[in-house]
Amino acid sequence: MVDATDWYEPGLAHIWRPYCQIKTADAPLPVVATEGSRITLADGRVLIDGIASWWTACHGYNHPVIAEALRKQLAQMPHVMFGGLVHEQALRLATRLCALVPGGFERVFFSDSGSIAVEVALKMAVQFWLNKGFAKRHKFLAFKGAYHGDTFATMAVCDPQEGMHSRFAGVLPQNIIADLPRDAETRVLFDALLTHHADDIAGIIVEPLVQGAGGMIFHDAEVLQHIRAAADRYGLILIFDEIFTGFGRTGTLFATEAAGVSPDIICLSKALTGGTMALAATLARPHIFDAFWSDDPGFALMHGPTFMANPLACAAANASLDLFESAPRLAEVKAIEAALTEGLAPCRDLAHVSDVRVKGAIGVVELAMPFDLEKLKRRFLELGVFIRPFGRIIYLTPAFTIEPEDLRRLTRAVVKVTSEMV
Repeated sequence: MVDATDWYEPGLAHIWRPYCQIKTADAPLPVVATEGSRITLADGRVLIDGIASWWTACHGYNHPVIAEALRKQLAQMPHVMFGGLVHEQALRLATRLCALVPGGFERVFFSDSGSIAVEVALKMAVQFWLNKGFAKRHKFLAFKGAYHGDTFATMAVCDPQEGMHSRFAGVLPQNIIADLPRDAETRVLFDALLTHHADDIAGIIVEPLVQGAGGMIFHDAEVLQHIRAAADRYGLILIFDEIFTGFGRTGTLFATEAAGVSPDIICLSKALTGGTMALAATLARPHIFDAFWSDDPGFALMHGPTFMANPLACAAANASLDLFESAPRLAEVKAIEAALTEGLAPCRDLAHVSDVRVKGAIGVVELAMPFDLEKLKRRFLELGVFIRPFGRIIYLTPAFTIEPEDLRRLTRAVVKVTSEMV
């Protein structure tokens, strides 16, 4: 047990917490330590983390390889601005990412969050057309069920009805929101939208294989192949938001591998540093970058986060990539997929469960109707697990290194709590 009286209550009076109505939400849990897939609270309780800190801690907490890389880099150079200067960690990381991500990417723009990585991608797409003399092409086609971030540009390509940002309706830029082209009917509608709006669209943005925070909605490679073909037909830029799916979460290192198609721009973050530091990357193929290569300074991409390519974060990312090379991470994901499929199967028999689905290290139980989320969270805590349901979704996205017994405890907790619902 750790005495938190001198910082917990005094600090709460000054913190604006994310994604909750602070007046009515349960108090947050004071964390004093992490290790592997465990979170230790100030009162001595130890929780099994079922969501890997919003899907980031793919190697588990406190991995010694990443910790050692951070210690070494901290002693050498914790930070230096990226304007007019570069450093080894960023250049090595950019080279490795371009080699790892399929599709012929050659340029990497670093930022410090997933929302900004997407914001940069949207900005690249719009300026691509501006630099080519097409001032009208500034809208995007996005999809129902999408979530791409919380900044203003990214909110405008999220699901406008079911997402978190409906409060801003009428304020955000207006884009075109379509159903994912899953079948003949939705493909006809999707193609008709493109035919009607093609001259105004800069690009199409999609989360490949899994729409994450919008509802853990799965789709197959054929959907992405249809979108890629349509983008090519109308000469549009295709953006893949792999912030959630990147780095093994769906079973391959990147979802684009399983899809068999490549976008023109791809966004990465979350597990990029193994869940240790804030870092994001927006990768572009050569034809995108070529539109900015000019003697005219006005053609440059005028964007530069203060902590862009932070050396500590880049060192953590390089160490994380080392682990993907040296450890059997994708085999671990395959084993997790099998365990989630078996462990969550009993939920299929419950009348108030509309679907159970698993892809890679993602397990989802979708309820037929919304439930009291705070009550669900409290019940999970009573069972010694940290799980954060949202909407009608109870999901697990554990660290790839989770112990089998800990994973069984997570799936048993989901089955038990779901079974208790009336």
